[in-house]
Amino acid sequence: MHQITIRGIDPEIEREIRRIARESRKSINQVIKEIIHREFGKKTSPASSLKRLSGGWSQNEAEAFQLSIQSCEQIDEDMWK
Repeated sequence: MHQITIRGIDPEIEREIRRIARESRKSINQVIKEIIHREFGKKTSPASSLKRLSGGWSQNEAEAFQLSIQSCEQIDEDMWK
């Protein structure tokens, strides 16, 4: 990855960035990256690529799946003795 050095940031902005980093327990670098991504419209997170890969279910698909696995969720007490 490439690096960018930023000089001459307004002290008020720097304090705000440091405050956000401290309160969110994130690095200053991470906070600045999130601000840049928000500003330039990149609304993805590491998890979003997984969401894209796995897809999503409609309410009907989720309900059908739950129904199809109901028998797997029953516990056979005799089996565990």
